[in-house]
Amino acid sequence: MDNQLRLTTTIEDIRYLANQALAFRGHDESIGSSNRGNFIEIIKCFARMNMEVEKVVLDKAPQNAQYISNDIQKKILHIFATKVRKIICRELGMNKFCILVDESLNESGKEQMAIILRFVDGQGFIRERFFDIVSVANTNALTLKKEICKVLGNNGIPVENMRGQGFDGASNMRGSWNGLQVLFLEDCPYAYYVHCFAHCLQLALNGATKDVKVVWRFFLMLTNIVNFVSASAKLRNELNLIRKTELKELLDSGELEIGKGLNQARTLKRAGATRWGSHFASITSLMSLFKKTKLLLLETSDHGPNQQFCGDAESNYIAMMSFEFVFSLVLMEKIMGLTNFLCQAFQTKTQDIVSALNFVENTKMQLEDMRENGWDDFFMSVVSFCELHCVDVPNMGGHYMTGTPCSCQQKDFITIEHAYRIDVFNDVIDCMMRELNDRFLEQTDELLTLSSTLDPRNSFMSFSIEHICKLAEKFYHADFLPHKLKALEVELKYFQNDIKRLPYFKEITTLSQLC
Repeated sequence: MDNQLRLTTTIEDIRYLANQALAFRGHDESIGSSNRGNFIEIIKCFARMNMEVEKVVLDKAPQNAQYISNDIQKKILHIFATKVRKIICRELGMNKFCILVDESLNESGKEQMAIILRFVDGQGFIRERFFDIVSVANTNALTLKKEICKVLGNNGIPVENMRGQGFDGASNMRGSWNGLQVLFLEDCPYAYYVHCFAHCLQLALNGATKDVKVVWRFFLMLTNIVNFVSASAKLRNELNLIRKTELKELLDSGELEIGKGLNQARTLKRAGATRWGSHFASITSLMSLFKKTKLLLLETSDHGPNQQFCGDAESNYIAMMSFEFVFSLVLMEKIMGLTNFLCQAFQTKTQDIVSALNFVENTKMQLEDMRENGWDDFFMSVVSFCELHCVDVPNMGGHYMTGTPCSCQQKDFITIEHAYRIDVFNDVIDCMMRELNDRFLEQTDELLTLSSTLDPRNSFMSFSIEHICKLAEKFYHADFLPHKLKALEVELKYFQNDIKRLPYFKEITTLSQLC
């Protein structure tokens, strides 16, 4: 009975810590430590509420049967994990499934691969379950495939039931020749690869900026300016004071109105490494605080605490006041304004596939129109911004000079306007278009568009017998032999009539309900 109480206490302790994703062990677990880590401290908490636990677990437990060692903790965690996987396997049964895989380094620098299963359970509900995390020797596509097949095989999940793959955009995952998705397609011809749309867009934006040196330099300078101001609490406070003084003058003169949500305090925002939408926030924050940031850098360069600080402020001020920087700032604000709407639309939970794909095409059309007809309006907005903030505008009809963005070999015959229009403005848009075309694959788009015919919203407005038959014939031909295709078409006509006449179809709004 004593041993059972000790073991039960340990199990409940581990169950709580695992559910809350808390660290088990502390830095110092010795008897004299004031904080022996979560695991030991929770046992002590149990003991304060239950005299039996205090007496049996803490005071009288023999050294060889305390059930609190690291090995015991790991073994019980392993038992929990096995039980959870068995429940997931029962949910899945012999149904078809998709896999979501990503790999990353753990704290000790070892490569690990997370495996998630996505499937429709027996009740018709879409489930997404974290299934396992596996240490891998390397991130070679063949190694990853072997480990995934091993995990699925050990749990009795047939690999041939795989009907979808979701990975990131790395070459070892999405590669057309030796990528992980291709290796699985050899064994599972219907395990089509679909990349997260929002991540695709982020990679497209990232790729577009890397290919144009001027824009790449702009983001480096933007990061330096924001980091310089944001890293110092004193500079942040001075920036706020400058803004408050300006707001007071504008309010006193009647140029601004007072109201709820108006004239909020603003700061420069850092761009995140993983969320490209944060770059747009960083750009817009600098544009709105351009005058205040300029004054702050100028003041700091003259009256900074030391020469190094003054030098950094001056170099950031010079970079910020250059025409190249302002040109790139206005250009990226305009382009990323378009793509930011697209990025937000992709992350909306209620977004349907067809609308998302239409947004991509619409964005391409707007970028193409901007390239063909938008230069004059865009350049006027750049000049207006420069005049407002006293930034020198070069003679655009003059020949290129050192530091202007021109990559052509016949530099003596290239005007500054040509360099900015062709080598920056057009190049950025062309790179963006190319990346969008490469990331959003035609086969994936068609598969998703045809699948969206099953969307039950708005009384099955998008339902199409032709699309479902094409989906079966083109993408799942081995599952639908010719005679089955004819039978499918007949059954779908019955189904279409049921949609119109049976009342419970009118209440269906999700794919889960339809299943």
